[in-house]
Amino acid sequence: MSGFNHVNLKKGMRILTLTFLLNCTVAFAQNYDTNGDYVQTFAGSGLSGYVNGVGVNTMFNNPSFMVADSKSNLFVWDSGNFIIRKISPDATVTSIATNFNLSINYLGGMTIDRNDNIWTASDGQPNSMNSAITLSEITGNTIVTNIPLPIYSAGLVGICADSLGNIYIACGNTFVPNKIYQYNTNGVLSVFAGSGNQGHVDGNGIFTSFNTPTALACDQANNIYVWDSGSYFIRKIDQSQNVTTIAGNGFGISQQYQVDGVGTNAGFYGIYQMCVDDSGNLILACGLSVRKMNAQTKVVTMAGTFTQGGYVNGFTNVARFGGAYGVCLSQGMVFVTDAGNERIRQISSNPLPQVVSGANLGIGTFAGVTITGIVGRTYQIQSSPDLSTWTTVATVLLTSSPYLWIDQNPIAGNKFYQAMLLP
Repeated sequence: MSGFNHVNLKKGMRILTLTFLLNCTVAFAQNYDTNGDYVQTFAGSGLSGYVNGVGVNTMFNNPSFMVADSKSNLFVWDSGNFIIRKISPDATVTSIATNFNLSINYLGGMTIDRNDNIWTASDGQPNSMNSAITLSEITGNTIVTNIPLPIYSAGLVGICADSLGNIYIACGNTFVPNKIYQYNTNGVLSVFAGSGNQGHVDGNGIFTSFNTPTALACDQANNIYVWDSGSYFIRKIDQSQNVTTIAGNGFGISQQYQVDGVGTNAGFYGIYQMCVDDSGNLILACGLSVRKMNAQTKVVTMAGTFTQGGYVNGFTNVARFGGAYGVCLSQGMVFVTDAGNERIRQISSNPLPQVVSGANLGIGTFAGVTITGIVGRTYQIQSSPDLSTWTTVATVLLTSSPYLWIDQNPIAGNKFYQAMLLP
């Protein structure tokens, strides 16, 4: 590394400070190429039942929500068996002992916090407007603390955790308040967003409205994403409690309105669980498909189709799901509960290695860019060989400031960079 270059770039009224790390020498393997997203089975035989074991020599009964801990263990709500199953990285399936296995018959959502504690939100009487929500914390896979909450739902509950340990709960339908609540680390419950009026109004905090919010997810900058299922929109709530609509055309009343695209040009019919990767991509379990929305709100289908179900392993649109209801990230892969096929599926980027020509090891010179900006906002990084023609090379969600980004393409000749704060 020969030195640093510092430059201030002014975009409108905003000043971004970028630091360039020049001549950063990195060794990289050249053994394999990337084949694209590929779906295969991780656990489950395809037969409905309750059998622990390894991989395909196991049985599930309508697996739905799923989370992963920091040790790459998966935890699955096996709804037909009323139990949480644990799947280790080697695909060994066991059942975790909890005192609510026999007392809860409906689970509205499941998440995991920064300390690997599992949280669930349950409604003991689904479809009843007078059914209170119980928040449960599971520590060490065995100890359960049940927390009755003074809020009500009718089987429509979403839950997620932020990096600070706060828990967010979505509940509501046509009979009860459509609100997003925060249960903080001091055990205090408060309304985070939503007036309680049914509708679709962006704004701040309680001066907003939702229409049956369900699935929730949180990114590294603690932005909360909401599937507003009655309006067919994906909404975003930042830590200042500003609510904005970022994706969905609002016409999801049937499968035919599902479409990939950018922002409000994309269409959704149903989203059952969401999660966010380290790059700010939102991964969506959509029943017959698994979809991804990047930081620029571009929505693409990772695997499956909008209208054809079944059970097929394979690349992208060749793959088929019988009911992708749960999704989480672990070991650099996407894991999906396929309830209709009684299996846990995995989506990996290049499971079938292809040997490429050339040396097995190369030395390249890369550029590092440090951005000093607004945490929680999205920036577009552009490069140019001559300060005249600019090409977009990355879109990043700032999870810290300063934020270090490394150009994955080796430098050849001059290369200049600039960053732009996106709306």
